[in-house]
Amino acid sequence: MDAKKVLIAEDSSVIQNLTSRILKMQNYQIFSAKNGLEVLDMLEKDDYDIILMDINMPKMDGIECARRIREMGDEKKAKIPIVAITGNAMNYSLEEFKQAGIDDYLQKPLNFDKLVETVKNLTN
Repeated sequence: MDAKKVLIAEDSSVIQNLTSRILKMQNYQIFSAKNGLEVLDMLEKDDYDIILMDINMPKMDGIECARRIREMGDEKKAKIPIVAITGNAMNYSLEEFKQAGIDDYLQKPLNFDKLVETVKNLTN
């Protein structure tokens, strides 16, 4: 079975590296983006099984990026599971995430067991 492809959109290299390391140990293939525009560029060229999306990123934030993904013409890409990663989930309601097309969210500091469980659930 091919390894599932995880796109991590996160402007903090610390979180990016930690998240990558944890998921690589679970045999996921990891791809990285620093902002929402990079995510959209990468999606044009390739398919991913899930996107972990930081909400506060430069150039284009996670909410806007999720909305754009959900509007994509390619139905498979428009339905990719998106998990928000946020340091201030209190600023957003689950309702707002859902409206943007976000399937679930994880709070920073990340709980790695929950990260692995969430990724597993959404990619199976």
